[in-house]
Order: sequence, then C-alpha cells, then structure tokens
Amino acid sequence: MMDHHVSTIKPRRIQNQNVIHRLERRRISSGKAGTHWHQVRVFHQNVFPNFTVVNVEKPPCFLRKFSPDGRYFIAFSSDQTSLEIYEYQGCQAAEDLLQGYEGEILSNGNDQRSVSIRGRLFERFFVLLHITNVAANGEHLNRECSLFTDDCRCVIVGSAAYLPDEPHPPFYEVYRNSESVTPNPRSPLEDYSLHIIDLHTGRLCDTRTFKCDKVVLSHNQGLYLYKNILAILSVQQQTIHVFQVTPEGTFIDVRTIGRFCYEDDLLTVSAVFPEVQRDSQTGMASPFRDPFINSLKHRLLVYLWRRAEQDGSAMAKRRFFQYFDQLRQLRMWKMQLLDENHLFIKYTSEDVVTLRVTDPSQASFFVVYNMVTTEVIAVFENTSDELLELFENFCDLFRNATLHSEVQFPCSASSNNFARQIQRRFKDTIVNAKYGGHTEAVRRLLGQLPISAQSYSGSPYLDLSLFSYDDKWVSVMERPKTCGDHPIRAATECFLELREKDNRWQTKFYWHTEFRGKGPPVTQPTRQVKEGETVTGLGINGRSCNATRGLV
Repeated sequence: MMDHHVSTIKPRRIQNQNVIHRLERRRISSGKAGTHWHQVRVFHQNVFPNFTVVNVEKPPCFLRKFSPDGRYFIAFSSDQTSLEIYEYQGCQAAEDLLQGYEGEILSNGNDQRSVSIRGRLFERFFVLLHITNVAANGEHLNRECSLFTDDCRCVIVGSAAYLPDEPHPPFYEVYRNSESVTPNPRSPLEDYSLHIIDLHTGRLCDTRTFKCDKVVLSHNQGLYLYKNILAILSVQQQTIHVFQVTPEGTFIDVRTIGRFCYEDDLLTVSAVFPEVQRDSQTGMASPFRDPFINSLKHRLLVYLWRRAEQDGSAMAKRRFFQYFDQLRQLRMWKMQLLDENHLFIKYTSEDVVTLRVTDPSQASFFVVYNMVTTEVIAVFENTSDELLELFENFCDLFRNATLHSEVQFPCSASSNNFARQIQRRFKDTIVNAKYGGHTEAVRRLLGQLPISAQSYSGSPYLDLSLFSYDDKWVSVMERPKTCGDHPIRAATECFLELREKDNRWQTKFYWHTEFRGKGPPVTQPTRQVKEGETVTGLGINGRSCNATRGLV
C-alpha cells in the first residue's frame, strides 16, 4: 500500500546560484531572445553589499542623490542657496584605505586607522567639481526637489521665498483668473523659481520664476519631467505651464493650460466679450471676474455632459444638473505626464487643495487630458474599479521609473509577482478591516495617483524577484522610512543574506562591486533622507540630523 504520509508535491527546484556556475552558463547558453539583460541581472545575488562604514565624515551639506548614469552626485549647501556637484570616483578609490580590514562593518572605533578612514572616505569617493550659487533674493532651495534630464547632462531644482505680510500683494496678483483659490496660513503664497544647471560645467543655464504663487516642490509633486517635456502645476492660479527642455539646458515655453487651452483663445473670447480684449489692451484686465468658465474646466464639463447624453437615461442628466455646482468648484490638486501629449490630473475640492481639510475620503476625480487636441479623454472617480484595474495592470506607465535606460527593470504589481502579492495583501487588509470594504480599498490604492516624477528606484537590490525583504522598512519608492532597531535583511532563495546595518543618527557607505539604482531612505519619520544611485558600486543611505557628522 501507498504510504499516505508521504507528500506527492515535489518542492520547487532551486537553481545553482554559484557565481562560477552562472558565469559558465552565461558563456555556453544565450537564453531566450530578449532575456539577456534579465539573465545578467541575477548576478547581483552574488555581488552584494558586504562592507559598511559607520559615521563617515561628510561636508556640511544636505546629500541628495546620484545622477541616473551614476557619474555625478548632487548635494545642497547648508544654507540651501547653492548646489554642490561631486564626481563619483568609483569603489576602487578607497581600496588602499580598506585594504586588510577584516569583518563586515567599521563602527565607531577610536583607533587611529578607523578615525582616518571615516575622515577621508567621503573625499575619496567624491571629488567636488562645482558649487553653483542658485537661489537669490532670499530664496532657499527645496532639498526634496530635483529632476534629472534623460541624457544626465542637466538637473532641475526649485527654490522658494516667503512673501512678506507687508506690503500685501495686489488682489489681481493673487487672483489672476476665476479659478484661483483662496490662500490661507496652511497654504501660504510664495515666490518660486525653477533652475536648470549643467552638471558638466556647473553653469546655471536658465531660470523660470512664478511670483505670488503656490507650487508644491516637495517630492517633485508640483512638477513633472517626461523626457524633454516639463509640466508645472500652479495650484494657486489653477494653471499648468508646459515647457520644453533643450539639450543646451534652457526652457522653451510650449503652452499654458487653464484659463485658455489654445494660445489664440483670447481672440475667440474677445469676439463675444469685447471688454476682455479692451481691458487687456489697456492693462486693466481682471480675469478673476471673467463671466465665462475657464477653458480646461469647460472641457471637463462638456465631457461629463456628453457622457450623460450617451447614457440615454433622464436620471444621468438629472445627476449632472444636480452636481453641476460641485463640479464647477473642483480644483486641480496634482498632475503628472503620461507621455509627451497626455496629462493625468487629479481634481478635488478647494478645501483639500488649500489644506484646510486633510480627510482622505473626500471625493475626487482623475482626468486624462490631451494637450495637443485639447480634449478630455476620460474621467474617473476615486472609487473607480476601472481605473484601479488600469493602474494594477499598467503601473509602470504611471511610475516611469527609468525612462533614461534602454532596458526597463520595474518592480511593480503589473510586472512582478511578488509585488503583486504584496499589493493584494494590502488590499485584502483594508477590505477586511473595521470601517473598511472594497470601496475604501479602491480609494486607498488610487490615492497613490498621480505619481511624482523620478520617485521610484530601479535598483536590483530592491527587485523582489531577486531579493526578499520587509517592505515596511525599505521600498522602491523614495520616501522617508521609520528607523528600526534591528538590521534590515534581504535574502535570496538560498537565504543569502544581504544586510543593511542600521544605526540611529548615522549614515553609511555600502562598499561592493555593483550597485545600480537608488536605495530607499531609512530614517526617522520626522526627517528627510536622500539615497543615491551609482553604476560602479556605492550606495549611500543618509539621514538628516542636527549634527555635522553624517552617515553614509
């Protein structure tokens, strides 16, 4: 008789992960067409961070991130007025310093060699090339705002300056069109500037200013760079400014979307309202009192009305008329570029936009808008199952994590089984929670949209198909994480441990052979941390603190 205690399920066979075996296999086998880069990527399981230097001395600056090609590293000066550009020298630059040192960590030793290594390590890896004075007239650079161009030649940074209470800005400077929101102490007005700097020469190439406005610079929420198209959302004026970034590092005005969608719309309006043209010519224009609906809002309302007509029922039209006033009061809160022609805009109430209300359950709408044809293509509610399905299946098209790379290595729910399991587990948790449910789960998941530009990492060490780690402490999204009391571990199938030693109030160098992509922040919740990326073997995990000594 067959022994019923013997399992008939065969365990999954784990492939040989020996580096010699993998090199030989790569030599004799080419693999399937188009899978070469994916086969090479598994070598990161053999070459992983294995040495940590704790409490490294760094210059008095705020570390930001590496350029996508790993050649340059940028930081903000301590007074947040200048951009510091460093050239990365490669992991071999500190070979003589660490030669003969045994173990996996160089901690806070007081011996002469340890002190010498911690004091000289940063300058070995990074050589200061340029210090570019960027912010002027009382402005300060935002430490969480930076966008690299696809050719890794230029970086875009933002600065802001508070407006003084006296003298108060003129009324029509604050309210430039009928969609302008009312500022309040939680959402004060500022003067903003966007600067583009050449990383090779350190030259400030161009600057665009936005006076008496509100642009969310933190985490690049108010600006989005897709290839050479830069979009900037003015929350105060409810206007989207679109620029083209040239290879020489200058901004070219492309279009302004808000009050008008076409540049010659003013002529059309003047034919119906002659006073608009007359006031514009005399310099006494007051768009805040325009008798018509702004062009972008009008296109949104027209789309909703046509959809109600297509429904064919009287109830759909009644609902449109019932909520017409609420729809007119919607304001743009966030946006992102889906490609060079399409905008993805989030609309919600003015109280949410001006931060008077922080309730995440507030109703909101997502709009897909074609900038070329000036058409609204689709409108979704924040509880739309259809939009959630699109987001889950095509998440990478929203993230645009590595546009500069020929080969994409996303780790999202739409391209990675392990990431999909994590998202499903998160969704099930909300569905089964108290005061939860399916609608609340959809609202929470869609709350991630729109996604800020260059906010996701393509690091192989964060690829869940290669390494397993606790996503509560580290993730592919560049955001501050809470500081744990234990090391963060990542393991492969054969439990090859990738350790990240975590010490409070310190930054560390991870010295290894290959490290591609931005590592995630691990820091105290109240402070920001910036992570770098490089192609030759260095990962920087830094947290901000009041001390002059930083951790790398």
